[in-house]
Amino acid sequence: MLQALPEGFTAVMTGAGGGIGQAMLSRLLKSDRPGRVIAVSRQSLEHEDRRVENLKADVTTGEGLKALKTQLDGAPLHLLFNTIGLLHDERRGISPDKRLEDLDAETLSTLFHVNAITPVLLIQTLVDSLKGHHPAIIASLSARVGSIGDNRLGGWYGYRASKAAHNMFLRTAAVELARYNRQAIVLNLHPGTTDTGLSRPFQGRVPEGKLFTPDFVAARLLAVMEDRRPDESGSFWDWDGKPVPF
Repeated sequence: MLQALPEGFTAVMTGAGGGIGQAMLSRLLKSDRPGRVIAVSRQSLEHEDRRVENLKADVTTGEGLKALKTQLDGAPLHLLFNTIGLLHDERRGISPDKRLEDLDAETLSTLFHVNAITPVLLIQTLVDSLKGHHPAIIASLSARVGSIGDNRLGGWYGYRASKAAHNMFLRTAAVELARYNRQAIVLNLHPGTTDTGLSRPFQGRVPEGKLFTPDFVAARLLAVMEDRRPDESGSFWDWDGKPVPF
C-alpha cells in the first residue's frame, strides 16, 4: 500500500466519519505500514487500533483547522486525504440548483466554502508538515461534474463551479508545493457515484453497475494514488485511473 511512502508514515484523514472516509480509514488500518493516523470528524469516533488518533473537529471552521494543526504538532505529514464535500443539505435548504432561477448567493457561498475553500485551507494549515524532502501525497475528492471541459448537460451550478474551483486551488497549490518538496504529489480524485448520503437522493438515475460501495472506491483510489508520480502533481483522475479533463 502506497509504497512511495515510508514505513510508519503519518496520515491525516478528514471526513473520517463519512462513507468514503470510513472505508479509506479501514483500508489504511488493514496494512501495517501506517504508523500514525489522525482521523478527523465532526462526530466522536472510536477506534481500537492504537495508531488512530480521533480528533473531533469541524475543519470547515478556523477553530477546527487550528485543532488539527495542534494535533499534528509539526510532525512530517506523508498522506493528507480529504473527503469533505457538500451537494445537498436539507437542514440548510441546500439542493442542486438546476436552473438560473434557482441560484442563491448564500447557498453558493456555502458550497464554495465547503467544497473549494476548505480543502485548500487544509493544505495551508498543514503546509509546514508537507515541506521538506519526504514523500507526501495530498489527495482531495473532487467530482467529474467539476470538469469544465466535460460539462455538456449543465445544471448543478453551485456544485459544478465549487468543484472546478477546488481543482484550480489544488492545481495551484501543487505548483507552489513543488518548490518546498519535490516529492509532494497533489491529486484531485473523482470517486465515481458512491453509495453514501451525498449521492443517495440521486441514485435512481445511476446506470446499472455504476453505483459503487465505499470499500470499492477506497480500494480503487488507493490504487490510483499508488500509480502517481511527482511529475503528475496537480492532476485530476477518476476511480478507474483515467485522467479527467479540467
